[in-house]
Amino acid sequence: MRIDKFLKVSRLIKRRTLAKEFCDAQKVMINGKVAKPSDEVKEGDRLAIRFDSRIHLFDVKELLMNATKEQALTMVEEVME
Repeated sequence: MRIDKFLKVSRLIKRRTLAKEFCDAQKVMINGKVAKPSDEVKEGDRLAIRFDSRIHLFDVKELLMNATKEQALTMVEEVME
């Protein structure tokens, strides 16, 4: 699944266009590499997203094409380091 779509479906970012802007601004990384909006994400990947001055880490648990709010909570797990 494309990273911009995953960020929207998992509700980490509200809109897909905003997710694309985050990727274009190099605020999203997949497994330590800067992500482009079209990059593929798969289960087991680690995402790093920069919100303002803070970096949040997430492990991808499952991929769903569409998700309810409850299902979106199971798609990622935040990592505390």
